[in-house]
Amino acid sequence: MYKPTKPTSTDLQLLSEIENLLRTRPSEGTISESTDEIFSWLGRVSSVISQIDVSRMPFLNMSIGKINSPFDVFGSVAGYREIMIALHMAQHELKMRTVGPTNIAVSQGAVFDYFDEIRKAIGAASLEVLFVDPYLDADFVSRYFPHVHSGVQVRLLTSKKKLTGLLPAIEMFAKQSGLSVVVRSSGDLHDRFLFIDKSTCYQSGASFKDGGRNAPTTLTQITDAFNAMWSTYDGIWNLGNEER
Repeated sequence: MYKPTKPTSTDLQLLSEIENLLRTRPSEGTISESTDEIFSWLGRVSSVISQIDVSRMPFLNMSIGKINSPFDVFGSVAGYREIMIALHMAQHELKMRTVGPTNIAVSQGAVFDYFDEIRKAIGAASLEVLFVDPYLDADFVSRYFPHVHSGVQVRLLTSKKKLTGLLPAIEMFAKQSGLSVVVRSSGDLHDRFLFIDKSTCYQSGASFKDGGRNAPTTLTQITDAFNAMWSTYDGIWNLGNEER
């Protein structure tokens, strides 16, 4: 079981730098460009990771090497994703040292507080987000999709209850933005979860479209039971009906 320790100023500074790196990250398509901005960003990544755990540097250097290879486009993509995973791993470790798992109580009517927590979670994704919620609708699309970074895939696992409004909204948003969205439905959904990059999980006490609107709710980060939750819902996804 996780036991929080007193955070150090260094841990807090490193966490702040990691989150800044994630916010300002270049896109997968531009990471291999030879610009001062890209070189500066990669240099900051190397500096931060070396301060967290110098033993990770050989692997990070290999990932950077893949990005800088002029003859291997697929290697550049793999290197970029490896760096994103390294940054998210470091972010998670530092959060556990400093603030611990996220546990938010949202009072009735505090819809912005709820939205802001979800926005920050999906804004940190670099590979994919998976929403599990039987009541996703068109309002959900306009509320959260604009905060998903370019290149991040969105997976929605929902029920058939609101597909008639959900799917057209997704089509229009995807056509305008180029966002990759895959939708599957299942009749075995009761709870609401958000998975980030297959490494972080949050459970919502209310539907993501309604959080805090009609009643108090909670947003809880799942840590000890993460593997079980991921296995369960990734399994339901694999058996779900393909809707989009």
